[in-house]
Amino acid sequence: MLLADSLHLALRAITAQRLRSFLTLLGIAVGIAAVILLTSIGEGIHRFVLAEFSQFGTNVIGIHPGKTKTGGSPSGLPTSARPLSLDDARALASLPNVVAMTPSIWGNAEVGANGRLRRTSVYGVGPQMLEVFKGKVRAGQFLPPEDADHARALVVLGPKLKEELYGPENALGTRLRIGPDQFRVVGVLEAKGQFLGIDLDDTAFVPAARALEIFNREGLNEINLAAEEGVPSRLVADAVRERLIARHGREDFTIITQEEMLATLSNILNVLTMAVGALGGISLLVGGVGIGTIMTIAVSERTGEIGLLVALGAPRRTIVALFLGEAVALSALGGLFGLLLGIGLAQLIHFAAPALPVHTPLSFVLLAEGIAVAIGLAAGVLPARRAARLDPVEALRTE
Repeated sequence: MLLADSLHLALRAITAQRLRSFLTLLGIAVGIAAVILLTSIGEGIHRFVLAEFSQFGTNVIGIHPGKTKTGGSPSGLPTSARPLSLDDARALASLPNVVAMTPSIWGNAEVGANGRLRRTSVYGVGPQMLEVFKGKVRAGQFLPPEDADHARALVVLGPKLKEELYGPENALGTRLRIGPDQFRVVGVLEAKGQFLGIDLDDTAFVPAARALEIFNREGLNEINLAAEEGVPSRLVADAVRERLIARHGREDFTIITQEEMLATLSNILNVLTMAVGALGGISLLVGGVGIGTIMTIAVSERTGEIGLLVALGAPRRTIVALFLGEAVALSALGGLFGLLLGIGLAQLIHFAAPALPVHTPLSFVLLAEGIAVAIGLAAGVLPARRAARLDPVEALRTE
C-alpha cells in the first residue's frame, strides 16, 4: 500500500468520528500544555535567579570567616574562628591575578540628614567595591583610595536613600549622621535594584574601618576579590587559601567562588524545572491511556474492514502501520494544539504579571512534541498488533 493511501485511510478514520477524535487529542493537548506552561515558568525563574547573581560579575571570590559553606550575618554564637581583618584584606589584594578587592561589613543603623531620619542598611567597604561588583556612580565620586586604618568619615548613598533623605535637593557635600558619627556625602550611586528581596538602592556605603567602629565589631563579614578575566577562579582561590593559612596558621575560613555558586544554583534550578515538568507529564500519561482506549474500540468497530484488507492481500505489517499511523496522527495533532495552548498561556501569564519571568526554550517545544508522538506510538502498538492478528474469515463473517 502506498504511503499516500495509508495517510488517507488514517485521516479518514480520524475525521469519521470527529467528536471522539477531538476529545482524544484534547487529552494529549492538555498534558502538553501543562508541561510547556510549567517548564516555561521554571526556566524563566532559572534565568531570573542566575541573572540576579550574574549582575555582580562571574569572577567574584568571597572569603568568609569560619570553616562553613554558608554566608550571611554573624549569628552571635561564640566561635573559635579567627575573624578576617583589614590586614588580611590588604594581603589578599596583592595576590597575582587579583584586579580588585573590597572588605565588607554590614549592619543596620539609623541615618539622619536634612531633618529626616531613616533606619537602613550600612555597608563598610573599600574604594574598589564598584570594580568588584560592577557598580556605577551617578553623581560625585565613590570612596577615595586612602589608608584603611585612617579613613575619613565619608559616605556614598544609594539612590533610594538619597531620595528619602534629600528629595530633589543636591546631597553632595552635606553632612549626614550614621549612629553617633557625622559623615560627609561624596557620591550617589546608580540604581541597582533589588537582589533576592534586598533593596540595594536603600543603602549607605562608608569606609570599612569606620563601619567596624559604628557596629563595634572586631572583624569583617567577608572579603570579596575580583579575579582577572580569563583566569580560572579556582586558581585564584587556591592562592587565597595558601596566603590565609600562612597568616592564620590553619584553614578557619571559607572560600566561595561565583562560578561554583552559579553552577550549584543552575543544577538545583534544572532539577526543579524537570520536577515541575514531570508533574505536567502525568497528564500526558492520562492522554496516552485515552489513545490506547480509543484505538482498542476502533479495532472492534472496524473488524470487517480489517478482514477485507487481509483478504485482498494486505500484509500484516500494513495493518499495523495503519493503526499506528492513526494513533500517531492523533497524538501529533494533540501535541501541536497543546504547544499552541501552552505557549499562549505562558505569554498571557507574563503579560498579566510582568514580574513573573516566563521563557519557553525551543528545545522544550521540540521535546514535548516528540514525547506526544512517542506516547501515541506506544499507546497504539497493542491495538495495532491485535488488529493484524485477526483471522480474515472470522473478521469478514462479522459483517
